[in-house]
Amino acid sequence: MKMSPQENQPTNTTNNNSTDSNQLSMDEHVMRSMDWDSIMKELELDDDSAPTPLKTGFTTSDSAIGPLYAVDSNLPGFPDQIQPSDFEPSDVYPGQNQTPGYGFSSLDGVDNGGFDFIEDLIRVVDCVESDELQLGHVILSRLNQRLRSPAGRPLQRAAFYFKEALGSLLTGSNRNPSRLSSWSEIVQKIRAIKEYSGISPIPLFSHFTANQAILDSLSSQSSSPFVHVVDFEIGFGGQYASLMREIAEKSAGGGFLRVTAVVAEECAVETRLVKENLTQFAAEMKIRFQIDFVLMKTFEMLSFKAIRFVDGERTVILISPVIFRRLSGIADFVNNLRRVSPKVVVFVDSEGWTEIAGSGSFRREFISALEFYTMVLESLDAAAPPGDLVKKIVETFVLRPKVVAAVESAADRRNVSEMTWREAFCAAGMRPIQLSQFADFQAECLLEKAQVRGFHVAKRQGELVLCWHGRALVATSAWRF
Repeated sequence: MKMSPQENQPTNTTNNNSTDSNQLSMDEHVMRSMDWDSIMKELELDDDSAPTPLKTGFTTSDSAIGPLYAVDSNLPGFPDQIQPSDFEPSDVYPGQNQTPGYGFSSLDGVDNGGFDFIEDLIRVVDCVESDELQLGHVILSRLNQRLRSPAGRPLQRAAFYFKEALGSLLTGSNRNPSRLSSWSEIVQKIRAIKEYSGISPIPLFSHFTANQAILDSLSSQSSSPFVHVVDFEIGFGGQYASLMREIAEKSAGGGFLRVTAVVAEECAVETRLVKENLTQFAAEMKIRFQIDFVLMKTFEMLSFKAIRFVDGERTVILISPVIFRRLSGIADFVNNLRRVSPKVVVFVDSEGWTEIAGSGSFRREFISALEFYTMVLESLDAAAPPGDLVKKIVETFVLRPKVVAAVESAADRRNVSEMTWREAFCAAGMRPIQLSQFADFQAECLLEKAQVRGFHVAKRQGELVLCWHGRALVATSAWRF
């Protein structure tokens, strides 16, 4: 049964806690955010000692607050697109360095320049596809001797993480984790996300474009908007700080934001931190706020019947490849989504999903994912100095879990061809919505601030795309029925 927004007042909860990354100040031109250092200090998470009881309150950075829509006509535009000749190709096979990508799909008969461990990785993948698991273990043992640690060039480090993911797949050691994250892991995740947002434009691009697509969908509403965001990958929820600011500034009555986060069972500790932190931040912004959590297993059984919708709200669905990895069929998800009648559906692909999913070939998806994350690591190397400890933290706590999830998902879908997400969207009658010019402007500011050569922004099929030397790393699009 639906309720009215007036009847659905958000409940007050306590104090604060850590938040996801980001939103660097981006001068006065882009979205603002919470002060990570203050948050960590208030939570007494600024060292590796044992956790102490949570304290109340957290601080936002006053210096990060400025007029969001101020436009500086002298602001430089997009950086020139860098050509491959402008940088030293790190791990590119001979003959492949003049085009984006590493050419892994044509490994057979190629002189791989000494990186023949890639061939062994593919042999393990073939063993998984053919159920020759004993042989796969033998080849993996040989790889363990050659790839002992995530060191070296981007391709070598990526190969190590993919080798580890294959090992977990063969032994089942990483499947369906049952234990909750420890406090030390939570702290490391928070630090890693913070650092990642400080050195790479990838996470900020994801958050800015998604938030702007949501705000664009609300732009026609002059009174206080009642916004309900259904989020299938909330993380630590830091992206909602900027969204709350904008809702507060645009709404005479302070605005109302309700979030329903669909989360994995092992994320109980994170959900507590998200709820406490965002509730406290909403109080500072003087907007009404409520957040609910739905377990992924519950959603898998009940679909959108597991989520409470309220009459009069503007519903926004925020999705990423995470939900598609968990569901057996994309088409069923989209058909059920149609019954919800959302104002807008925002899809943020920061995993190269658009390029690889739907083939039913474990080999093809594994190779594409290996190429994708090699590019991510290459962009990370360009953004941080050699040997920087920050990169190791980001790789361990941000990128490695994504690699494991990508490998497990590709293995689960092997021999099962299905619609791509775009085909499913179009088949259900959805149409893409052009992102606003302000979203383009934010992307310009982001790249100008990051000052990492090799990134550029492009548009394709209604998506706003962050590219690294021509390869899409993040693609954001908005859709409507």
